[in-house]
Parts: sequence; structure tokens; C-alpha cells
Amino acid sequence: MATRTSERARRTSAKAGSPLDAEDPETLCEYFRRMVLIRRFEERAAQGYTQAKIGGYCHLNLGEEATVVGLMAALRPTDYLFANYREHGYAIAKGIAPGRVMAELYGRTTGTSKGWGGSMHMFDRDTRLLGGYGVVGGQVPLATGAALAIDYRGGDEVVMCQMGDGTTNIGAFHESLNIAALWNLPIVFVIVNNGLGMGTVVERSSAEPELYKRAAAYRMHGERVDGNDVLAVREAARRLVERARTEGRPALLETVSARLKGHSVVDPARYRTEAENTAARDADPVARLRAALIAAQVADEDELAGIETDARAEADAAVSFAEASPHPDVSTLFDYTYATPVAGDSRRLPADPLFR
Repeated sequence: MATRTSERARRTSAKAGSPLDAEDPETLCEYFRRMVLIRRFEERAAQGYTQAKIGGYCHLNLGEEATVVGLMAALRPTDYLFANYREHGYAIAKGIAPGRVMAELYGRTTGTSKGWGGSMHMFDRDTRLLGGYGVVGGQVPLATGAALAIDYRGGDEVVMCQMGDGTTNIGAFHESLNIAALWNLPIVFVIVNNGLGMGTVVERSSAEPELYKRAAAYRMHGERVDGNDVLAVREAARRLVERARTEGRPALLETVSARLKGHSVVDPARYRTEAENTAARDADPVARLRAALIAAQVADEDELAGIETDARAEADAAVSFAEASPHPDVSTLFDYTYATPVAGDSRRLPADPLFR
């Protein structure tokens, strides 16, 4: 590894004027590794869904890998993340083992939520991923409340609240931004704008389609960044996170990147034209970073091919782990219905008689 590191450093210094010159070569390759791992993981998740090994809904981060990795690179391990239902990549980038994420998709007891949450409800207290939320915008008030708790306790953690573009049209979005601004809460709201609320383009659902501008209504800082550029996302997020941490000033960040597939695995995305599909593929953030690393002489074809091979093997291993993990026992069906025991709690199964 030391030889590879020194070789990367030599090649990088020899390529004057590259936009990547100021970056550590190992860090750049690590970002590429994470992005490729998320890509391969999501492809295997789609495969598992079509094989009926994954149930419920399944929303993928395909095409948003640079946004995912850039945002997570801006956080400390002690910072909190609230996400929507498109959160598999965030769980991995936040530090959860891919096998545990895949096991949750498979509904197995080794999953992040012991198989109870599935695709839309990842949760892991250790990494401070405090949930994916299936209800549009359900995470926004809760994330704001977590930021209030941090402020009340005098902590230095920051909350990042990720959401899709469609969330910006619900009342809870505006109420939460208003409270965060009034109370100077340490939170960064992030809109991942892939241009579509399910199948409706943003311009048809939002009178102000430049969504970051909505922050101005609350005298909050807002900005937009290219979501296909992992470094641009990281730098914007890092700056806003640190300002929230040190000054208690919330912010709204909009990242723009097209999803490569439909809203969910079962959505064929026929509402997009072939030109729009071509544009999305041309903007592929994984291919973009790969080309940039080669052009800047940070890594060569063989090194990147090796990273890609390892990522595929890791995704395959996650599937093997999930498939080998046990299903929840039927006797646990009603566990966690309530946080504490409740008198008269019914545990009757659908086929059980009302009276014995």
C-alpha cells in the first residue's frame, strides 16, 4: 500500500493544474471506492427485489452516489443523520456494514432494524443514523427536534436532514425551517433534487423550482451545488455543517443530480424522454469521477479496475450474508409495537379465534 500511495502522489504532483491537485490521492480513491460500492450494492438490491427476495418498496440511490458520499464525508461520526426512504447508500457511507444493510432489505434479524424496517426504515444508533422515513417529510420535524435537543444540552453535534425535492411542498418542511431559523438550531437541511417528485417534474410542482431559494423566506442561508461532483458536495456540506456547529446557524443545501432509474425498482420511468435518459447517463457521477482520476493521474486503469472488482465482491458478500441470516421468529411478530408494556395489548394473529 505504501508503494501504491507514493506512486499516486508522484503521478498527482506531475499533473500540474488538475482540479484534484489539492486533494489527497488516497482520499480520492476512497471516495471512488465508496461510490462504486453503493452502485454495486444497489444493483444487487434491484436484483434481489425482482427475485422476490426483498419485499415492500425499494428506492435506490443509483445516480446519486456523489451526493451521498460527499454529504457523509462532511459529517463527524458523532453527527446525526435523518434520511428519507432512499437511504441505502447513506447507511453504508455512514459506516454501517453492507451486509447489515442488505440483511435489513431481506427482512433478516441481522439487519440494521432486526428485519423490522426493510428498505425504507434503516436505523442504527451506533452510527447515529436515526432513521429512513417512508412518509414524505416525516423525518424533517424529528430532525429539527434532535437539533433542539443538541442545543438544549449544549452539545457540539450537528444534524443533517436529507430529503427529496417533493418534500419542499409540504407544511412540515416550512414549519421546521421556520423553527430552526428562529431558534438558531445546529441543522443542515439537504434537498436531493433529482428533478422528479415520483414522475412529476419539479417545474410543474414548485412555483419556485430553484429549491434552495426557499431558505430566503426564513432568512436562512441557502445554496445549490452540482450533485454529480463529490468534492463540490463535500465542500459545500462541510462549510455549512461547521457553521451550524460553531455558530448555531441552520442552512438549506440543494444538490442536483438525476437518478438513473425510476422512482422505485418497479417504476419503468416511461415519463422520461430518451434524451433525458441519455443526459442522466452522460452525467453519471461514478463514471465522471473515474475519468477525472485517470485524467489527473491519481490512479490508472488497473488500480480502478481493482477497486471495482473489490466493490463487486463486497456487494456479493453482503447478499450472501443476508441470505444466510435467519428470518425473525413468528413469536416476535408483536415485539416493539410499544416501547413499554401496555395493558390489554392484543397479540392475536389473523387466523386466531376471537374467543377461546
